[in-house]
Amino acid sequence: MEASLGEIPFGLDFHPTKELIAVSLTTGDLHLYKYKNDDSSLERLLDVRAHSESCRTVRFINGGQAVATGSKDCSILATDVETGSVIARLENAHENAINSLINLTDSTVASGDDEGCIKVWDTRQRSCCGSFNAHEDYVSDMNSVPDSMKLLTTSGDGTLSVCNLRTYKVQTRSEFSKDELTSVVVMKNGRKVICGSQSGTLLLYSWGFFKDFSDRSVDLSPNSVKALLKLIGSLQDLRMDSLAFSHDRRFLGSISHDQMLKLWDLDDILQGSANAVKGQSAMSDSDSDEMDVDDNPSQSKKGDSIEELKGLRITPLDDDDGEEEELEDEVDEDDEEEDEAVILGFLEKPENSWSLLRQQFPSKAGGIPVNIFFLTFFPS
Repeated sequence: MEASLGEIPFGLDFHPTKELIAVSLTTGDLHLYKYKNDDSSLERLLDVRAHSESCRTVRFINGGQAVATGSKDCSILATDVETGSVIARLENAHENAINSLINLTDSTVASGDDEGCIKVWDTRQRSCCGSFNAHEDYVSDMNSVPDSMKLLTTSGDGTLSVCNLRTYKVQTRSEFSKDELTSVVVMKNGRKVICGSQSGTLLLYSWGFFKDFSDRSVDLSPNSVKALLKLIGSLQDLRMDSLAFSHDRRFLGSISHDQMLKLWDLDDILQGSANAVKGQSAMSDSDSDEMDVDDNPSQSKKGDSIEELKGLRITPLDDDDGEEEELEDEVDEDDEEEDEAVILGFLEKPENSWSLLRQQFPSKAGGIPVNIFFLTFFPS
């Protein structure tokens, strides 16, 4: 499903319970669309002139009864979902342009501006509960962790901040990264935090150790990682500025500079990914040009034991025709090295599981962890 927005979009958000999606535009307008699970069309329900300048961020609030938008004009607007009428407007909510909004609870939201200031708002009292001076540049993204009362934020200054929502203080802040950090998501049941950057590099932090990233993955995306979700799959080659899941996790919504709103059916994506894997497997099975086939499978073993493989050596293969390539006369005899056999080594499971922990052996730190492949669908 897709719809032409007519202008460049800035943000999108799905309704928490209904088939509705809100989009904010650079013109200051707010669009509300209705979609159906059994239809391929998007119906525009509302077109509201929300702000005098660009509408940079949008979120459904109060259980989906209203839509909150933040703007370059420094104001926050709450719009009724049913009628499109203005519920409340906070003029000069920030001293600088508002760039990010997030729901914290059913009655509180947080907003971040272009100078790194973050404010928490009570939507019932329509007042500010507290604020943080978390960054030195624009707040690019925010992610809340309700169980620990923490708010994770990223910024154009290249840092990740952890804000305490009980004390309204910045609890910790990471070292400066060379790249602007543009997005943040919590993974592994709160044990890992992943940050996207302007260059496409992903930085991985372990919970509680935010001063410096523990790992990073490069060359995953040629463009800025502006939106991080737990599943991207085959969409990773497409340029997107913002992504969001529908409330039932059936659709993935995306917006981009092509002025299009697109909804991707995740069932189709999963099925396509599964078919691609099956196709590659079939091609591998049918390719016999480079495969050694056992002529007597009844006598072949299922697998050699470690003890049998420990003494395995690799030596140069003899040419069947007995022909050998001669070295050039110019080669210095002193530079020639004798061919030596290579003994294969095998890593056995350690007696104590702690012996391979990174904190026990700092030299083991670094490298790309396997769990970074959360960006790809794995069919069951």
